[in-house]
This record gives sequence, C-alpha cells and structure tokens, in this order.
Amino acid sequence: MPRKSPEPQTPAVMPTPTTYAAQPYLIQAGDLAPVARSVRLPLYTVALVRDRKAPPCPSILDSPQKIAAAVRPLIGNSDREHFLVVLLDARQKCLGLQIVSTGTLSASLVHPRETFKPALLAGAAAIVVCHNHPSGDATPSAEDGEATRRLVKAGELLGVPVLDHVVIGADSHYSFREAGRI
Repeated sequence: MPRKSPEPQTPAVMPTPTTYAAQPYLIQAGDLAPVARSVRLPLYTVALVRDRKAPPCPSILDSPQKIAAAVRPLIGNSDREHFLVVLLDARQKCLGLQIVSTGTLSASLVHPRETFKPALLAGAAAIVVCHNHPSGDATPSAEDGEATRRLVKAGELLGVPVLDHVVIGADSHYSFREAGRI
C-alpha cells in the first residue's frame, strides 16, 4: 500500500492583521518572531561590524584640533571629498569612525539617514562630522553650512547631538563650533 504524504499542519484559524488588532497582547517586545512567521514577514537583524584592519581611534576627541589630527591621515590628501562621522560616548571618548560618503572633487552627498545610522548602531551619545576639501582650502561652502544645519536638526530629533562639523584642508581646519555656527 503506497504511503500517503502527511497533510501540512495549519492552524484552525489563520491569523490576519485584524486578528492581531483584536489581540494587541501578541505584539510585544520579544513576541514578534511568532507573529512574523505566522503571517510570513521577514525579520532582520542589523549589526555594526568593526573593521579589524582599521587603525585604532584616539581615545579622547574633545577639540577640533584633536579631531583634525585623527581624521587628516584618513582623508586629508584625497583627490575627492570624503564625509565621515566620528562616534563619541558620553565622555567624548571615540567609539569609532565611519566614512559615510565619498564624493567628487568638489561635492559629497550627505543625508542624515546615512550619517546617523552608524551612531545609532554603535550607541553613540554624540557625533562630530568631518569632511575634506581636496582644494586644500578649509573654508566651508554655503552647502557645507546647509548640510550642517540639517544634521544638527536631525541630531536634536534623534537625541544624538552633532557637537561639531570640522572641514579638513591641506594644512588647516575649520570648526563650525569654534566659529559659533553650531
């Protein structure tokens, strides 16, 4: 006698979004995996992975001079603009550096979403943003000022303040904080 394949097990009542709305106790922290499986929603895990090949970040970065000294070896002599974020803990100890965007000779695309993502993943208390000017002149452009304003506003909303925006030139740097623009 041929064996019959077992019938797939299905619940008597297939959950629907309205079923969950009627049972809000199912949607709680730690309880989403069974819900997601029952309605076939993908679950994701997001992690920040440390690059073991990267040089260690200096411990305390509490001034524009220290920040410029830390990031100049990474982006100072580049022929393109690089925008990066310095992740700081509550005591301004460096948690890490992340290059957010690599642009062209005279521009780099900066968006709050990409800027704050590493900060949120690392649990940073604050950030400092930096970018280089391949021309060697550290004077900020009007676009630099506008990007800084947008990032400061986003940081206020997220609870991760932007402490400074440092523009790296060939032999100098410009601090928005020192200039009173933050």
